[in-house]
This record gives sequence, structure tokens and C-alpha cells, in this order.
Amino acid sequence: MLIYRAVPMQITCHPVNECPDRASAAAMMKRCLDRLAVTVPGCRISAGPDTKLVVLPEYFMTGFPMGMAIPKWAALAAVDIDGPQYTALAKIAQDAKVYLAGNAYVRDKNFPGVFFQGCFIFDPAGKLVLHYHRLTSMFTPTPHDYLDKYLDLYGADSLFPVVKTPIGNLACIASEEIQYPELVRCFALRGAEVFCHPTSEPYRTGLTPKDIMKRARAIENLAYVVSANTAGMIGYPFLDNTCDGLSKVIDFEGRVLAEAGFGETVAAAADINISALRRARNATDINNFPTRLRMELYASTYARKDFYPSNTLLNTDPTPEHFKTMQKKVIERLRKLGVIEAE
Repeated sequence: MLIYRAVPMQITCHPVNECPDRASAAAMMKRCLDRLAVTVPGCRISAGPDTKLVVLPEYFMTGFPMGMAIPKWAALAAVDIDGPQYTALAKIAQDAKVYLAGNAYVRDKNFPGVFFQGCFIFDPAGKLVLHYHRLTSMFTPTPHDYLDKYLDLYGADSLFPVVKTPIGNLACIASEEIQYPELVRCFALRGAEVFCHPTSEPYRTGLTPKDIMKRARAIENLAYVVSANTAGMIGYPFLDNTCDGLSKVIDFEGRVLAEAGFGETVAAAADINISALRRARNATDINNFPTRLRMELYASTYARKDFYPSNTLLNTDPTPEHFKTMQKKVIERLRKLGVIEAE
């Protein structure tokens, strides 16, 4: 039977926004990684010796741009997948003997002057076995904004990567992407059994919309969700603990197996039972939703190009104004088509 411990590691983020240059930002990132070199292996003590998967929060090394111009943030805070930060993460995974997932702003030499939000998974040998560029974002570039060029470079298989491992088939989904059922299902239809979910989101009592959607994605895809939130963000012009708590593990029936409160903790660690998941996915059952999809019925609807267009940044600089303008155009177009009604 394949059962192991998964740890959503809730840690405090120290943003690099106020750093005067790349060197000082890199020094802050190193301090974060040096600490993880101790605390990730420590999960075997605090969460259990059978810990095999550790998920870190969204942009845990740097924080987010907070309105900083995209080229400036790329130069200050985005990392290279062959650079020292990923090398350090590889060693952490190797030393801890775990699969290590997380999220960072990354540069790509084929897209100079911008960054993508990258998700990663390192295996226990320290090998980068999954690298995913976030596809849905409000104010930052994604591969969809350069889709034709991106596909020419990396091919369609790069869009929704799933890695098959001895602990199950893993995917990594960033933050608000968990709120898009179409996006998450694309990973499930490529075999994903565990959704690693680095996030940074506000804490509220009661269910938040994102929290509801985490459960929904688990249920409709018969998959686990391992969601790691930040334990506060120190240095932004909002209260430090605005984004805190709510790290959790959700099973394939939508049950929250463990959930963290405030602060740095691995209290949300829980068991992942891949054998039980596979049994459910192979059952003749009304709730085996992936096996009951009738794709021909949906194909023409999802093939429409009335919604958010691709390639909008091929010949345009990425700015917040650009993304706002694009969304306004989509709203206007959907009104004309009768998809949404005016206020």
C-alpha cells in the first residue's frame, strides 16, 4: 500500500522589494534558503519519519512585485533555473530525501526583460523533475501572453506538466490557478494525482472562495491537494499576518485532513494514500467524475476564442494598464455576445 506523509510548510516571507540591488536581494534569498536547509530536513522530526513530500508557499524567497515594473522585478528578484537558488533547492531536497515543491519568479533567456512565475518539483536525488510556468495571472506575464512563440520553443507538453514518481503523479499549481477548474483538470487529464499548491492568501474565518475551490478541485478530479500558505509577509505596507494560516491537505473526497492556524508550522501535515485514490479512480461509481466526462459535448464550447486572447504581449510591453485594458475588452466582447449582461 502506498501511503506517505505530505507537509505543506507554512513559513514567513521576507520580501526583497526594498533591496537596492540584485546582490542584496540575492543575499536575502540565500538567508531564506539557508534556513530551509535546516527546517526541511527537520520535517522528518516534526511531521514524521515517513515524510516524502514538502510543499513551500508561493514566492517564498522574494515576495511579489507590489507594483514594481516588470523589467525591474525581473532584474531584482527573478531567478534562473540553472542559478544558485535552484542549486540550493536541489541540495535541500537531496539532503532531506524528499520531493520538494514550491514557487519562484524565474527568468527565461528566450523572453528577455520579463519573468514568469515558475513552479518546481525536485526529487530526493536533487533532480528538477518538474518545471511549470503559471498560465493564469492578473498583472504579470504568462506563456499564454506569448503563446505562439512559447509553443514553438517548448511544445504543447510544456503547458501542463505532470511527473510520474514512486509517490504518485505530481503536478504543481500556483495560487489563484486553483480557482480555474479548466486549468486544473488539464493536469488531472494528464494523470495528476497530487496537486502541490504553493499559495499566499489572506486568512479569514469561515470558508474563503479559494478555500472552497481547493475542495472542489480535489473532489471533481479525485486528487489530493497539498496547499502551503505563507506565515505572514514582513515588510509590505499592510499588516504582517494578513496572509497567514490555512495551509492544509485535502483528500480526493474533499475532506480536510489537516489545517494550520497562524504562524510558522508544519501542523498541516497529513497522510497521502495513493492506493486508496487509485482504487477510487478505478471504481464503477457515480462519483468517479473523470471517467464520466463526455468530452465531445464540451469541445466546441471550449474551442471558442471570444474570451481572453493569446499572444497579447508579443509586440507590447507588459504593464498593469495592459492587463486591465485586456480584461475590459473581454468584458465588452462578452456583453455583445450575450454571455454576460450589463449592470
